[in-house]
Amino acid sequence: MLIVGERINSSRKRIRKAIKARDAAFIRKEAVKQLGAGATHIDVNAGTSISTEVDDLKWLVQTVQAAVDAPLCIDSPSAEAQAEALKLHRGQPIINSITAEEDRAQSILPLVREHDALVVALTMGTGGIPASKDDRMQAAAKIAEMVQDAGIELTNVYWDPAVSAVSTDQKAALDVAATVRELMATYEGTHTICGLSNISFGLPNRNILNRTYLALLMAQGLDGVIMDPTEKHMMSTLLATQVLLGKDDFCMKYITAEREERLAACENHKPIAAS
Repeated sequence: MLIVGERINSSRKRIRKAIKARDAAFIRKEAVKQLGAGATHIDVNAGTSISTEVDDLKWLVQTVQAAVDAPLCIDSPSAEAQAEALKLHRGQPIINSITAEEDRAQSILPLVREHDALVVALTMGTGGIPASKDDRMQAAAKIAEMVQDAGIELTNVYWDPAVSAVSTDQKAALDVAATVRELMATYEGTHTICGLSNISFGLPNRNILNRTYLALLMAQGLDGVIMDPTEKHMMSTLLATQVLLGKDDFCMKYITAEREERLAACENHKPIAAS
C-alpha cells in the first residue's frame, strides 16, 4: 500500500509559516514524524503563494530529503514548479497531478517520462468533479491515451477517482467505489489512489466516515492513499484492512505496529442504557 503523508502542505497555517520563515527544523520534524507513522512517501506542496512557489517547492524538496530517506510526492499543477523541484529529487518521485485537460497533461507528461515518475491522474476534465462513474471512466480513457502516446507505461499511473461529498450526493461514495473497481479491472498493472476527506465534507465526526470509506475502497482494489499517517485511528483501519484482505503476510505489519504502539488504543465504552 502506497501511503502519501499529506501534512507538509502550505494550506496548513503552521506549514505556510514555516516555509516563509525557512524553518527547516519544523519541516524536518513533520517529515520524520510521518515516515515513522507509516508513510511510504512524503507530499510537499507550496501552492498557496504562486509568486514564490518554485523557490518554496525546491526548498521543501531539499529540506525533507535531507531529513528522511523516502521519495516525495511533488504536489503542484505548475509544470515549471514541478520541473525545478524534480531536478533536486532523489529516487522515484510521484507527480501530483494530471487530468484529462490536454494542455495540463501535455505540460506534465514529459516530466513524468524524463524522471520515470509515478503520476497521479485525476479522472476529471475541465468541468470539475465528475457526476458519475461513466464520466470518470471517460476521463480515464482520454488520460490513458495521452500517457501511452507520450511513451509512458500505464503501470506508472495512480488513478485518482475524484472523491466527492456524500452529503450532497448520496451516490457519490458508491460511484467512486465502482470507479476504483473498474479502473483496476480495465487498466491492468495500474494503481488507484485518493484523498479521502471530501467524502465526509459537511458531516459531523468526519474521521469515522473517512476511515470507514478507506476500508471500503481498499476492498475494491485501492492500493494508494493520501492521508495523515499520524492519525492513529486512520492508520489502524488501514493496517487492519490489509490483514483482512490478505495483503499483510503473516499479519506482520499489523503486529509490528502494535509493538511500536502505533495502533489506536481501544476505548472501553459503557452500553447505552435502556430507556
